[in-house]
Amino acid sequence: MSIFKKILPILLLCSLQACGQIGNHQHKTITQMEYRKISNQKVKDAIEAWQKGKVALWLSFFTADALLLDDGHPRDFNKFSTEAIGHEHFTSVDKVEDNGMSVYGSFHSDTWGDFKTYFKFYLDAAGKFSKLEIGQASY
Repeated sequence: MSIFKKILPILLLCSLQACGQIGNHQHKTITQMEYRKISNQKVKDAIEAWQKGKVALWLSFFTADALLLDDGHPRDFNKFSTEAIGHEHFTSVDKVEDNGMSVYGSFHSDTWGDFKTYFKFYLDAAGKFSKLEIGQASY
């Protein structure tokens, strides 16, 4: 048996033990999303529904014919919502603009990976969102 085969199990055990040592390092754990930056209550509630994977609740904030623009390109809002919710989410809210109607943050997609994004909400006269613009952000 080669020396490598003898040492490998010991090295593996040492590396696993090192990760658990107190004071050595810490892993960042996101236990709850920071929503306080979102000043518009309706946007905040919609984002919370998105984050929690509540498709029906998310859709309830929007008109039946809501327009979705993804980096300026029209997409089917309902299809996008039902396919993305549960597989895509904000990992941080970095800034909010337009009286709380535009949310910028770090985002995770099971398909596309991690990137910065924006969600811009538009209200209609009845108080529902009639348009959502999303896309990659650079800030």
